[in-house]
Amino acid sequence: MTPVKDVPMRKLALLLAVLLPATVQAQPARPAPKLIVAISVDQFSADLWDEYRPMLGGGFARLAGGVAFRNGYQGHAATETCPGHSTILTGSRPSRTGIIANVWFDLSQARSDKAVYCAEDERVPGTSSINYTVSPMHLKVPTLGELMKRRDPASRNVAVAGKDRAAIMMGGQVPDQRWYWNGKVYVTDLKSAAVPKMLAAVNTSVAAAIARPQAPLVAPPFCTAKSRVVPIEGGGKPVGAGALARAAGDVRAFRASPEFDGATLALAASLFQEMQLGRGGATDLLSVGLSATDYVGHSYGTEGEEMCLQLFSLDRDLGDFFALLDRSGVDYAVVLTADHGGQDVPERLREQGVPNAARVDKALAASAVGKAIGTKLGLAGPVLIGESSFGDMYLDRALKPADRARALSTAVATYRAHPQVEAVFTSDQLRHTPSPTKSPDKWSLIERARASFDPDRSGDFIVLLKPRITPIADTTAYVATHGSPWDYDRRVPILFWRPGSAPAARGEAVETVDIMPTLAAMIGLPVQPGSIDGKCLTGIDGITCP
Repeated sequence: MTPVKDVPMRKLALLLAVLLPATVQAQPARPAPKLIVAISVDQFSADLWDEYRPMLGGGFARLAGGVAFRNGYQGHAATETCPGHSTILTGSRPSRTGIIANVWFDLSQARSDKAVYCAEDERVPGTSSINYTVSPMHLKVPTLGELMKRRDPASRNVAVAGKDRAAIMMGGQVPDQRWYWNGKVYVTDLKSAAVPKMLAAVNTSVAAAIARPQAPLVAPPFCTAKSRVVPIEGGGKPVGAGALARAAGDVRAFRASPEFDGATLALAASLFQEMQLGRGGATDLLSVGLSATDYVGHSYGTEGEEMCLQLFSLDRDLGDFFALLDRSGVDYAVVLTADHGGQDVPERLREQGVPNAARVDKALAASAVGKAIGTKLGLAGPVLIGESSFGDMYLDRALKPADRARALSTAVATYRAHPQVEAVFTSDQLRHTPSPTKSPDKWSLIERARASFDPDRSGDFIVLLKPRITPIADTTAYVATHGSPWDYDRRVPILFWRPGSAPAARGEAVETVDIMPTLAAMIGLPVQPGSIDGKCLTGIDGITCP
């Protein structure tokens, strides 16, 4: 068995570390850092932070020694990857960023595939929401890096991630470098970007890691205690005790492993070295999207041995990455958060005393409900269009106005009557609901849905499932997910750290949209009043909020 500390991609990371209407002006309480490192750990819930924080002694322990908000919130209802990443460096909720989901539907477009992927340009001929051209065109607001470059063009804005949508939403429209994994290698969509010298080494190492089998990792005692086989309903394989072993050539298993994050950090380290980030006259921004935790959660759940191994390994890799930054002598600051949380597989939740944990009824799928409504009302066509059994639902635009009204009424009544559905809100209801202003832990369900609502992109109504209902019935691909309006998906850690900062464990409820104005205050960057949803967080060393 291979010890966690000997994961091959971690060795690569270490190798690369060796090789490589009026504005308000915030006044920093100490000199602005020369580099901001913004890290998103995909599906890293506050529940996981609370559980693992006492055991982790590497990078996470360092961040815990800064200002650690354990009750951060991705306040919106659509707790998916793209919306969550869109909030972190824009200071804005999805209702303002326009990123309402990973995928929404534009029934007016010419192509046959009416779905729109959040990070694509659907205008490109011959593309689809699956086979797409990467683009940031759907992000309606600027990111921190864009604002930094507007103030000083010498500032560099660099994004590296395991997913294209993470790099897009954190880097924004005008990054200097943007790299992400496309399922085979790390690539960029920027024609003018200089190719990192170590890119070939990273991609070669990734290919070699995928090509060879991976023996089970040797788990620390805390993880060994979580090793127990859990049968999965819906055709999926059992989870809980595989110790992240994989067969040669298994790409899906590679991305659900610590090696994937190791490769992303290695590429981030090489860009830091080659571009001499933090060594110029202006503050630079390096955003890093770490995706393996999300794939581990989807593939194995959040409370088994697999997630435990992932977090212990990520803790070590983050520690090595920070050590590289330390050795450079660059004055840097770090913020780490997550795009959303997640919940465990319902089969294990029931064993742990959560009797209402269940998989979604297949009859709730948009296609199934639409077909039933069509039969009932005598309407042809799909009637109802949606990605799955929850979230935004769209009525067929081919329906006559009177038929649309009947279909809407029937669809809303059908969903509301189902025992697994908590609430259904129409677009008209959401349009007339004010954006929430209270603390995010006190938002009502309709306020959470309102924070995800864009009148140009949202559906005719939105379906919210009850707590602990997992919207995956067929488990042959994934066994667990996120995307609900409940706090296990909304609540995430928000961690600020800078050398010499005073440690503070903070329990108040804050939002991820508060990160951008807080970092802006740290570097004295003006933010137009009313242009964002977030607020500057007080009590952080080096920051004086306007």
